[in-house]
Amino acid sequence: MALHFERSEFDARRDRLLIEMAEKKLDAVLLFAQESMYWLTGYDTFGFCFFQCLVVKADGSMVLLTRSADLRQARHTSTIENIVLWTDRQDANPAIDLRNLLNDLDLLGARIGVEYDTHGLTAYNGRRLDEQLQTFGQIADASGIVGRLRLFKSPAEIAKAEKAANLSDDALDAALPLIKQGGDEGLILAAMQGAVFAGGGDYPANEYIIGSGADALLCRYKAGRRKLTKNDQLTLEWAGVFHHYHAPMMRTVLTGKVSKRHQELFDASRAALLAVEKAMTPGNTFGDVFDAHARTLEAHNLTKHRLNACGYSVGARFTPSWMDMPMFYQGNPEPIAPNMTLFAHMIIMDSETETAMTLGRTYLTTESAPKPLSRHDLDLIVQ
Repeated sequence: MALHFERSEFDARRDRLLIEMAEKKLDAVLLFAQESMYWLTGYDTFGFCFFQCLVVKADGSMVLLTRSADLRQARHTSTIENIVLWTDRQDANPAIDLRNLLNDLDLLGARIGVEYDTHGLTAYNGRRLDEQLQTFGQIADASGIVGRLRLFKSPAEIAKAEKAANLSDDALDAALPLIKQGGDEGLILAAMQGAVFAGGGDYPANEYIIGSGADALLCRYKAGRRKLTKNDQLTLEWAGVFHHYHAPMMRTVLTGKVSKRHQELFDASRAALLAVEKAMTPGNTFGDVFDAHARTLEAHNLTKHRLNACGYSVGARFTPSWMDMPMFYQGNPEPIAPNMTLFAHMIIMDSETETAMTLGRTYLTTESAPKPLSRHDLDLIVQ
């Protein structure tokens, strides 16, 4: 069995979930997020693109409803013992299979929590689920219950994050020799992803961001490659990934001569990241961290060039995004606490001059100052 944690770790996670369920008076929860299933049982698949559900009862018992293609996947990668299959067929409605399963589990009339806020439950399937459950029992939105439990990392999870951070650093080390006049974005991307794979890592939950020239101002991946020029800018956002745990980094690397505007934006982004580090301590909130970023960039007259968020929690994530909740944005009341893994990114995009600058890395929060997980410094990189 391909488990990445000890059984005792999964038992402790289950017990934490059962405490939350008891506090919310839930007789069962229906989990649709792949991250929730992986965290709770080790179940590792991309089969969540189809209908599947992990039913967790208040007594700790679990049943997975999935397709035949994931039967062996669940048996091999998880602690789940009870697996029920729904059959692919014309006009299949697995929500009916789920209702029948809940009935077999003696949950008719029970208070059932549903994990709605996830890519693992499409709006189409969510509507079909509601149709089947509207008269079955008392249904409550249980979105975020497991997500918040995942926010606080165990020592074993922190070890995964630290390994992922090492792979992030390895990826940057592999890229730097290729970032020069005439350097090919495709080769840079291949070297970075190759370094992660060679180090025992995994695919990221979303594509790496790579863009040079005018594309350096983009914050998402796009198709198409170019070669670097003599005086160019290359924005990279990537993550080392180990057993699905992510440790993102972000940099804008320059080739040739550093323009005055690039230097101004770098000085501001570095000052903002250091201000964020000071705010990323117990006693402050995620909103306070964002405010530290916003105040610093306002002092540099860059408010109109910044984003409305400056980072987020990271951990074990699946497609389509490695971003986790909560995020650093204005007014977010979530407290900073020890043992969180948080990615802070300073992104300044000056469209008027087509100048980009980014700077970001992953941190482990502690009882005091956060610990950067990268071995790289915060100096401006010029090749």
